[in-house]
Amino acid sequence: MGARGAAAGPLGGLRVIELGHVVAGPVCGLLLADLGAEVVKVERPPRGDGQRWDVAAYDSLGPFSASFAALNRNKRSRVLDLASAEGRAALLELLEGADVLVHNYRAEVLERFGLGHETLRRRFPSLVYCTISGYGRSGPWADRGGFDLIAQAMSGIMSFTGPADSTEPVKCGVPLTDIGAGMLAAVGILAALQRRQRTGRGDHVDTSLLEAGVLFTCLQSAITLANGRVPEPLGTAHPLYAPYEAYRAADGWLALGTANDRNWERLTALVGAAELASDARFSSTAARIRNRRALTEALAAHLAEQPRDELLAKLAEARIPGGPVLSVPEMLAHPQVLARDMVVSLEHPAIGRYRTLGCPIKFAEAGAPPPRSAPLLDEH
Repeated sequence: MGARGAAAGPLGGLRVIELGHVVAGPVCGLLLADLGAEVVKVERPPRGDGQRWDVAAYDSLGPFSASFAALNRNKRSRVLDLASAEGRAALLELLEGADVLVHNYRAEVLERFGLGHETLRRRFPSLVYCTISGYGRSGPWADRGGFDLIAQAMSGIMSFTGPADSTEPVKCGVPLTDIGAGMLAAVGILAALQRRQRTGRGDHVDTSLLEAGVLFTCLQSAITLANGRVPEPLGTAHPLYAPYEAYRAADGWLALGTANDRNWERLTALVGAAELASDARFSSTAARIRNRRALTEALAAHLAEQPRDELLAKLAEARIPGGPVLSVPEMLAHPQVLARDMVVSLEHPAIGRYRTLGCPIKFAEAGAPPPRSAPLLDEH
C-alpha cells in the first residue's frame, strides 16, 4: 500500500479504511481523502462497489460510472472477500496501520464476519470505528436498511418540499440524506480523533440518513416545536423571510434574498416599486410573511419587465443577495464555480482525461494533495 508518511493536506498521515458503497460511506471517505488522508477503499468481489457499474449505462466513463468517479477520487482500491478467512485476515492486516474504519453496511454484515466494533475495539483500542446506517444503531428501526428516499420521507422533508399549496410529497432532487450522513460521519470521525489525542482511545461514531434528514429540518422543526404549526410547501420561498424566493425576469429566472427590512427598502427603490415600500401589508418581515402571496404577485410584476443580467447587476451594486437560477451545465461553466476549482480535470490510465468535481474546502496554509482519479477495481 506504500509507506506511511507526512503527506500534503491537513489530514496527511491519517489512514482510513473505507468499506463504503453507493453514496453515504463514499462521501465520508471522499471528504477525508480530499483533505489528505490515505483512504483505502475495500470492495467486494467480483465487481466492487455497485456504484461502479450499476448506473454505468446512464453515466459511463468506460471502466466505471461518472458518479463513482465523482465520489471516489483520491482513494485506493483493494478487493477483499470478507466472507473468506483470507479476506478477513487481509483486512485485519490493513487495520494494523489504520486510524479509522468507516462503513455503511448493515451492522450484522460486519458482525457476522467478526468485524463488529466491540470485536475490533479489543484488538485495536485506538481505532475510530464509524458506522453510517439508515436509522442509527439503536431504536426500533436499527436493523432496517435505509435509502435516501425513505429518509427524506420519514424526516419530514418531503412534506414541505414542492410547489406552494401542493398536497403531494416531493423529494429533494439530490440524495440529501446520503450526502448529509457522509458529511456528519466525517465530522464525527474528526471529533473522535481529537478526543483520541487526549485519551489514546478510539470510539464508535454512529450516524444515519434519518438523523441527517432530521438535522436538515432544523428551521421547520423549530417552528413546530415552538408553536405547533405544521410546515407546508412554499415552492422556492423561505418560512421565515420574504421576499426570499425565485422570480421570473424578462429573460430567465433569478433567486432573490431580501432577509431584512433594509434590503426590502433597497429592493423597492431599485425596481421602481415605491408603492410596495409604503404598503402596510409589507411593512415588516412578519407582515410580509403573513401576506406572502400578495407580496410575491406584486413584486413579480415589476421583476418580469427587466432583463435578468441587468437586474442581477443592480442587485449586486445595492448589496442585495441575488443570483441566477442555473441548469447544471450552466453551473459547471459559471466563472465563480471555476474560480473556486470546483471542476477539475484528472488523468486516468484507462480513459485519459476526464472532468469531475473538485474539493469544496480550501485552506490558507495547509494546502491539499494533488487530486487523483478514482481507482480501478483492486488497483492497489
